[in-house]
Amino acid sequence: MMFKIIKFLNVGLIIIPIIFFSKALTEEEEIYLKSISDQIQVITKDLKTLEKAVYQKSDISSATGSIKKSDGLNEDILTKHLLKLNEIEDQFRELTNKYEEVNFKLDKLSSRLTKIQSDNQLRFSDLEAGDTTSFTKKENQKTLPGTSKPQDFGASPGYQMSNLPKEQSITSVESAQTVITEQPEKKESLLPDKPAREQYEFAVSFMKIGDYETAEFALKEFIEKNKEHDLAGSAQYWYGETFRIRQLYSDAATAYLDGYQNYPKSKKAPDNLLKLGITMVQLGEKDQGCKMISGLKKEYPKASKSVLQKAQYEQKKFKCKS
Repeated sequence: MMFKIIKFLNVGLIIIPIIFFSKALTEEEEIYLKSISDQIQVITKDLKTLEKAVYQKSDISSATGSIKKSDGLNEDILTKHLLKLNEIEDQFRELTNKYEEVNFKLDKLSSRLTKIQSDNQLRFSDLEAGDTTSFTKKENQKTLPGTSKPQDFGASPGYQMSNLPKEQSITSVESAQTVITEQPEKKESLLPDKPAREQYEFAVSFMKIGDYETAEFALKEFIEKNKEHDLAGSAQYWYGETFRIRQLYSDAATAYLDGYQNYPKSKKAPDNLLKLGITMVQLGEKDQGCKMISGLKKEYPKASKSVLQKAQYEQKKFKCKS
C-alpha cells in the first residue's frame, strides 16, 4: 500500500508543473508558481525521507507480503505519514481550485481585451476613413431630382378650408340624453339567498380561510342589505379587519369609525373603538389614538374583560398618557 501511495504522489508531482506552465502568466502569477514549486521540492524531500524510514525499519516477508513491526515504531511512523499524505492531498485540491479560478479570470480578461481591441480598431478605421474620404464623398455625391426646400402640398381633402359657417351648431343636452338607453349591468350577489344570520356566517367564513378580499365584498354587501340587523355592527367590525390585516390602515380606520358611530350599542362597539385607536396610532395620530384607547373603559365599562385588558396592554405599548 505504501508503494502505491508513493507512486500516486510521484505522478502528481509530474502533473502539477505541466498544468501550471501550460499558459503564459503574468509576473505575479510566476512568483505564486515559484512558491508552489518550492513547496513541492520540500514535499519531495519528505517523501525521500519517508522511503528511507520505511526500508530501514520494516522487514518485508516474501511469502505473505506482510510487514513486521519492530518495537511499535514502524506503526507510529506509518500513521504520521498517512496523516501527512492526507494534508498533501488537501493542499493539492486547494491548488487545483485556485488554478481553475485563475484560468477562469484570465479567460474572462482576455475576452474583454479582445473586444476592446476590436472596438478600438473599428473606431480608428472610421476616423482614418473620415479624414481621407469625407471630402471626396461630398464631391462624388450626385444631386437627386427634387428639392430639399419645404413644399406646400395644399389642404388635406378631409378638411374644408373655405366657405366655413360663421356659427357652429351645438347638440343640446336634451338630445344627448336620448343616446344613453342601456342600464348598467347589476353585479351578481355574493351572499346566498338565505336568512341574515346565515348570510353573516357565510361572509365571515372567508375571513377564516384567509380570503380577505372576498370577505371585504361579502361583508359590505351584508351591511348594505341588513343595516338594521343586530349583526350589522359585528359585520362592520370584521369589514374593518379585512383592511387592517392587509395593512390598509386608512381604509381600516374609516371602517372602524363607521362601526363606532353607526352601531354604538353593538357587541363589537368596544372592539371598533379599540381598533380605531390602534389604527390611528399606526397612521401617525398618536395623541388622538391614545385618547380613544384610554377612554375605552369610561365609555364601555361593561366591555368584555379581554377587550379591557387589550386596551391596557396597547396603552402601555404606545406609552400613552393616562
